[in-house]
Amino acid sequence: MMSEPIQISPYLRLSGLEPLVIRPETNFVNVGERTNVTGSKKFARLIRENKYEEALSVARQQVENGAQIIDVNMDDAMLDGVKAMTTFLNLLQSEPDIARVPIMIDSSKFEIIEAGLKCVQGKCIVNSISMKEGEAKFIEQAIICQSYGAAVVVMAFDEAGQADSEERKVEICTRAYKILTEQVGFAPQDIIFDPNIFAVATGLEEHNNYAVDFINATRRIKETMPLVGISGGVSNLSFSFRGNEPVREAMHAVFLYHAIKAGMNMGIVNAGQLVVYDEIDPALRELCEDVILNRNNENNEATEKLITFAETVKAKDKVEKER
Repeated sequence: MMSEPIQISPYLRLSGLEPLVIRPETNFVNVGERTNVTGSKKFARLIRENKYEEALSVARQQVENGAQIIDVNMDDAMLDGVKAMTTFLNLLQSEPDIARVPIMIDSSKFEIIEAGLKCVQGKCIVNSISMKEGEAKFIEQAIICQSYGAAVVVMAFDEAGQADSEERKVEICTRAYKILTEQVGFAPQDIIFDPNIFAVATGLEEHNNYAVDFINATRRIKETMPLVGISGGVSNLSFSFRGNEPVREAMHAVFLYHAIKAGMNMGIVNAGQLVVYDEIDPALRELCEDVILNRNNENNEATEKLITFAETVKAKDKVEKER
């Protein structure tokens, strides 16, 4: 008698030394951002000075703080990116407490990504490929990623540039999905879209709807392509408040609260600095909601209110430190 074929559910399955299966009911997946030379001055300095052992402690800290995947990026003009990525990943693989989580190999240069793919054990994520150099290059890179068994982050970027409106985000992601699934043969669950998180509250009116565009595009992408993942670099959102951590953390929490509801299931975050939506000071939360959801923002009114509030938080923080 023939046995029933085993049904394998279409989930994104990743692994370091341990497996990470991302199911629909899985909570938001934190991708640690501190092992990124463009996002962490400390990490960049350690890599430039060849202090790889100390640099590994940054990765360890991210895992201890709850990062389920770690994002490794060596894009720095002062570095030989291929050499730095190879050295760091090879050392990381010999540290079981870090290597247990999957790696996200992050670079804007495909040669660095390929160097990383040769070092990683388990199933990793490539961040990122896109259609900015046309379809032929996109397909070529996707095939290489697929041959290493990697999942891919696809940026909402095509020959005409980065998608900043809801319509463009949906259009580019839909086009990339068709190419990957129909021409390359990618499993839909191995595709993660990054529909671009841009800074809000910059003072420029055309930026005010960026968060809303991301959230709406996420909802539409998940409706038409339910098996894909949605990710993004969350710290980009609050770039205009750099130096003011309490406000940035509140903005990230409010944004994630709405984006996760819309279908975002992973993001590049500082795992040690995530705050809980319900624990944010109600006045600050209300101001963040107005800015992120672009409410009450005629003539940048919501933006101005948040900037004014941010100054009081900064002053208070300074007094605390001095005390």
